[in-house]
Amino acid sequence: MRKTIIKPQLLPFLFLRLNMRYLKNYFIPALTLFLTTTPCSYATSLETINQLQANAVANQLSQHPEWINLLHYEQTNWFNNDYVSQVDDARFFNAEDGKTNPTAELSETINAFFKTDITGDNHAQCKFVARLEWLKEKLPDLQTSLPEVTCKEYLEWRANIPDESVTMVFPAYHLNSPSSMFGHTLIRLDPPADRQGSEWLSIAVNFGANVTDGDNSLFYAFKGLSGGYPGYFIVTPYFKKIKEYNYREKRDIWEYPLNLTAEETRRMVTHLWELRDIQFDYYFFDENCSYRLLELLEVARPGIDLTNEFKLTAIPVDTVRSIEDAGLITAATYRPSQVTVLEYLLAKIPNKNHHLIEAIANDPELTRSSEFTDLPTIEQRQLVEISYKYLRYQQTGTVRDEAIATRSHELLGILNSYPAQQTAPTPTSNNQPEKGHYSKRLTIGYGEENKSNYAELGYKLSFHNLEDNEAGFLQGAQINLGNIQLRAYQDESIRLQQFDVVDIFSLTPRTRLFDPLSWRIYTGAERQYTAGKDRLVAHVTGGAGVAYQPINNNIIYSMLLARIERNSAFDNNITPALGASLGMLHHFGNSTARLELSGEEFDNHEYRHRGLYTQNFVISRNHSIKINATREEQRSIHFSEFGINYQYYFF
Repeated sequence: MRKTIIKPQLLPFLFLRLNMRYLKNYFIPALTLFLTTTPCSYATSLETINQLQANAVANQLSQHPEWINLLHYEQTNWFNNDYVSQVDDARFFNAEDGKTNPTAELSETINAFFKTDITGDNHAQCKFVARLEWLKEKLPDLQTSLPEVTCKEYLEWRANIPDESVTMVFPAYHLNSPSSMFGHTLIRLDPPADRQGSEWLSIAVNFGANVTDGDNSLFYAFKGLSGGYPGYFIVTPYFKKIKEYNYREKRDIWEYPLNLTAEETRRMVTHLWELRDIQFDYYFFDENCSYRLLELLEVARPGIDLTNEFKLTAIPVDTVRSIEDAGLITAATYRPSQVTVLEYLLAKIPNKNHHLIEAIANDPELTRSSEFTDLPTIEQRQLVEISYKYLRYQQTGTVRDEAIATRSHELLGILNSYPAQQTAPTPTSNNQPEKGHYSKRLTIGYGEENKSNYAELGYKLSFHNLEDNEAGFLQGAQINLGNIQLRAYQDESIRLQQFDVVDIFSLTPRTRLFDPLSWRIYTGAERQYTAGKDRLVAHVTGGAGVAYQPINNNIIYSMLLARIERNSAFDNNITPALGASLGMLHHFGNSTARLELSGEEFDNHEYRHRGLYTQNFVISRNHSIKINATREEQRSIHFSEFGINYQYYFF
């Protein structure tokens, strides 16, 4: 075999030749391809973007309701077609003026989807999934020309969010919490019903204010009214919300399954991802928890308009009604609170045995006493069950008490020694909140005050009086905001009779197991006779006391009151007073009556004593006739008033 011998002096020439061959065969063609194709690819991409943007403009996609809903735009001027987004977070927009310019935001969003200098979860394709899916439907060419992006965080999040069905949830009214006295709404996302323990796998979608630690009720009210809190969507396991509302806050829950399709549910969930950690301004009355959830449903089902009617207020129960009117609700399910269950069980045992509940809860050994063992077995079991649930209630929301835990364990063992019931008794309710009267009220009336006739016109922004139709509401609960009354007298004068900024009255009857405080606070301006003249005075009045329910549908109450009044007839314009009230509220079915005796004495020794009787006759859900009679006594005058009013409720 012949060997090829390469002389050493030829090696440099051979190396150069081999490299020239490599440059000729590989590098130069690659460089030529890069130089010739890269500008063309960039030009093609830029041309594609420009064409897609032009198509979007030609088809007026930025004016489509779907785009308006996805960006949470609100039209501020119909003539100039001006918009402003209710989102207050720059990260939500791609265009610099995206908050106020739907067209610019759409154009820049298309451009952002094609960027190659951003990768992964920071890419617009990952941040704005719902927008991308919608634009793919409207601009089919978009799908074929987009750069490929992997959205790891979104895919992981999406895998943990169920989307089989959607339920609107309404935790009922809770007067002892300013943020919840009108009720609350949230959305529940459910997995397939055949999955074991599916309810524990459900996800709650809630919009709420990020309240500053340490803010008291006064600060909360002021900042909530003025948009001083940021609001965020929060996604959390639903069972945590059950514990919060049903147990810690003792609130009944109503659940309303919705008839959203699989596609509509998926659309809402993808948009929910876009809203993660995005800030809105939170307003207590309008742009609140309920309003934001209506926007989610508008995204889910294009074509429905749920938010347009809520310009001044968005009372949670009114938003439930709007969802019902839109044909989205298919049923209603009642979930009683821990307190409701206890009161229901307590009503099933004789009154003479009620004292045994606390006694057994404090000392389970009393179940061995003859007083207990002489009772029928079924009553024994009921007493032990209530005692056990009462101990569990005492532990709700508090630090674990070892003594209570020990007694609970003992009672549970005793309870299990009795034959098991086939079905545990649970309370039911047909008192659905959305079936109650509407929140706003218009009043037209006629009456006589101190021998002078008058006609009256009234308007109330919201929500419910003690004497109003009780269907759908708590007995003994009153929440009024923005109540104004004008009177025209026979001398042709027109006067502002009353303006209530806020008027809250909470009558919660005490029982052997529960001893809640009843209270009232109201403030505003009202007419008061002082020094022989009818004067408009400003005031803040509040108090607390107790209430009891001696018979069904009847509440009696007593309160101590304090008042600060600004009255030009007093030596000191701002004068304090102390007072008291004693009253009775009774529901007759289609009629409610209230009798109250009250009075206050100021530190300048002026006083007012009055007797009030009011009765409301329900004509139908949103119509009623109300009569009232008052007798008032002051140092220098005694007078009476009688009036009759027609009341119309609307929202």
